[in-house]
Amino acid sequence: MARVVKSKTMPRLLHHRLDPASRLARLMLAEYGIAVELDDIKLWSGDERLTEIDPTAHVPVLVIEEEEAVAIGALATIHAIEEAYAPKSVVVGLFPVTIAERAEMWRVTEWVLGKFNDEVTRYLIEEKIAKREVRGASLDVGVLRVAKANLNEHLQYFNWIFATRRWIAGDAMTLADFALAAHLSTLDYLGDIDWSAAGEVRDWYARIKSRPAFRTLLTDRVSGMLPHAGYADLDF
Repeated sequence: MARVVKSKTMPRLLHHRLDPASRLARLMLAEYGIAVELDDIKLWSGDERLTEIDPTAHVPVLVIEEEEAVAIGALATIHAIEEAYAPKSVVVGLFPVTIAERAEMWRVTEWVLGKFNDEVTRYLIEEKIAKREVRGASLDVGVLRVAKANLNEHLQYFNWIFATRRWIAGDAMTLADFALAAHLSTLDYLGDIDWSAAGEVRDWYARIKSRPAFRTLLTDRVSGMLPHAGYADLDF
């Protein structure tokens, strides 16, 4: 998509409240102090507001009307937000300055958006959220068991990383931290993380969960599905 410049109008985000990619976009916008109009989409019910824009029905979709810009999907939305709203002064944005630091940020971000999503988050969302909207669908206990086992393996890997770093991609907070936090916040809402056994991941999550940008997620509620106890607590 073409380069997006700063807009004076409020952007609109088509999203699902528990979709991690949508949550990542919301975290970025909140971190950069950008107010956004949230348009809740019924993701698994053929919502026409989404399919008219994107027949593949992917969220998030960011609409910056003044610039006639529509960013569809996680990567396009990430780049649109960074191009339009990242600080341009001495304040550091979510993308590191050096090539090496950016490369590590993208490596970890791709791990989260790709491998972690494909082996953990996607299955738990399909079983626990998507199937609620499909008549006659039932939980597949086997799938849930595999996803939980995969989750534990990923948490061990992240703990290994945090043994030598303050943040997931280095010494400074980056997009990769928000990407991982977006996924873990969804799993936390669903009650799929045993924080007592999460080690250094828990300490990191407590720090990022305390950021003002996170408040927009902690107030989320999905109709008919209350969050797991402690989801909104900073001392969990």
